[in-house]
Amino acid sequence: MRIGIDVGGTNTDAVLLDGDTVLATVKSPTTPDVTGGVITAVNAVLDGSGAAPGTITAVMIGTTHFVNALVEGERLAPTAAVRLGLPATAALPPMSDWPARLRAALGNAHGDAPSFLCHGGHEYDGREISQLDEGELRKAAAGIAARGIRSVAISSVFSPVSADAELRAAEVLAAELGDAVHLSLSHEIGRVGLLPRENATIVNAALRDLAVTIVEAFGGALTAAGITAPLFLSQNDGTLMDVEHARRHPVATFASGPTNSMRGAAYLSGLTDCAVIDVGGTTADVGILTGGFPRQAAGEAELAGVRTNFRIPDVLSLGIGGGSLADLDTPSIGPRSVGYRLTEEALVFGGDTLTATDLAVAAGRADIGDAARVAHLDPGAVQAGLGHIAARLAETVDRMRTSAEPIPVVAVGGGSILVGTELPGFSDVRRPGHFAVANAIGAAIAQVGGEVDRVFQVPAGRRDAVLDAAKAEAVHAAEEAGARPGTVTITDIEEVPLAYLPGGATRIRVNAVGDLDLQRLETAHA
Repeated sequence: MRIGIDVGGTNTDAVLLDGDTVLATVKSPTTPDVTGGVITAVNAVLDGSGAAPGTITAVMIGTTHFVNALVEGERLAPTAAVRLGLPATAALPPMSDWPARLRAALGNAHGDAPSFLCHGGHEYDGREISQLDEGELRKAAAGIAARGIRSVAISSVFSPVSADAELRAAEVLAAELGDAVHLSLSHEIGRVGLLPRENATIVNAALRDLAVTIVEAFGGALTAAGITAPLFLSQNDGTLMDVEHARRHPVATFASGPTNSMRGAAYLSGLTDCAVIDVGGTTADVGILTGGFPRQAAGEAELAGVRTNFRIPDVLSLGIGGGSLADLDTPSIGPRSVGYRLTEEALVFGGDTLTATDLAVAAGRADIGDAARVAHLDPGAVQAGLGHIAARLAETVDRMRTSAEPIPVVAVGGGSILVGTELPGFSDVRRPGHFAVANAIGAAIAQVGGEVDRVFQVPAGRRDAVLDAAKAEAVHAAEEAGARPGTVTITDIEEVPLAYLPGGATRIRVNAVGDLDLQRLETAHA
């Protein structure tokens, strides 16, 4: 018995699953205090199913709180950046390419977020660039303490190859600053590539205080509902992390909303390879499922003007949703939207604003609100507006696919009523049952994952042995994260030979996923 919850900016969706059976679903307004909306959603699915709180085995939550905090530049903790790499890397200090407003948001009364360049770091093959200078680190700690900063991001050159410098630097800084300091280490956050990995680590450090608050709020909401089952949060790759991991790595939740929707689409449609269109109130997110999991972005991802390179799904968003403003004269739909005010401002709900939802109701695609209030709309103009939506969605799907082969399209999300049975160039369009809460279902069915992504030395004739070692490491990481032994499978392998480096250097990335070990959870909980 699992409860899946997706906390969005407008609605909080929840589902209750018993094995593979959906027992209850609910969609309720998200509340500013987080807790209220979650309590309402949890109580609703329990009441709708008749299940007792004590029968719940696990609760999985996906949330947009952390990415929203970065985009808004609010609720971010004052943060310091410590980079290990001197005498290299001095030309471009940390946060050099950040928007000024975010640098200021990560600072405090003493000004912008401070950064410290210290000796240390490694070459691609694990050799030291320079020896770690602990005296430098203690001086950096004194500067951090003088500013009253309690959150620190530590990054080192090629730390995915060797994390020794970051680990020792963390020990020194913790000894100087005390246990209350939050330390984020870049080898745990991002991939190869110093600047975007460092950026992701700084963002993670800035969200650590908020992560503690949000996780406690979620836990409090479950306690208030009488649920004592373990709590998990959804990650960007469609897998789960426990609350302790979530406190330390809040940045791993950034794209959990689209990811949960895509995983839910795979579950509901029975398809493992397809395009997914997730239409909400304001935007439509388009991604590709491969083997039942979202295709990951190959390079960097920009978030709120900050370049990062941690795990994130390859998603394209466009400003079309159920609340998008509609102009039938052009025709034009979006990107402006009434958002969470849809039930107040749309024509079918008694408002005076023509929205995309009104067009869907007028065309008979949905039975929402009062259809009589849109009966005056010209049918030809309505079809032209919906045709404009279809053309833009089809163009976005076409941009995402990597071959001309036919591909099925699955439409989910409350706003997917805008999508017809066909799109230009895509004849197989499906909207499965429970499509409106696919995001919550994706959270409920999520598995546990492990990843390896670093540079390996691959001697001639030893490729298979190196790959096997990387796979075993990824499987072990998944099991350590809570996957049940024997259920873990490899979902993705990527090899990139680094021809410009000697010694057969190859970047190898391996993803593994397995089922949540509920028996181990119950034992630990008991």
